[in-house]
Amino acid sequence: MPTATLNGTVIAEAAEDDVLHIEGNVYFPPSSVKAEFLTTSPTPYTCPWKGECQYFTVTVDGQALPDRAWSYPHPYPTAFDRVGKDFSNYVAFWKEVQVS
Repeated sequence: MPTATLNGTVIAEAAEDDVLHIEGNVYFPPSSVKAEFLTTSPTPYTCPWKGECQYFTVTVDGQALPDRAWSYPHPYPTAFDRVGKDFSNYVAFWKEVQVS
């Protein structure tokens, strides 16, 4: 079962059948993410094929790590064909957030 953790705190957890693997990152369905650890970030980014990205600051035990999570609230419709599924609002993590 894929799990995203920071300093031993579980931020997201889902069955392998429920996550998506996109460009080497694990994307967790929105229902599997503990939203209390995420706050929206103002960092702008638009992926050429996925669309406009929403970054999040991940905060655990007072440690705030900007832009360590992201999602695509409204991906381009053509991205669904490329991924094989609607991944709107699925969340991926990087750097200090360990996904195993």
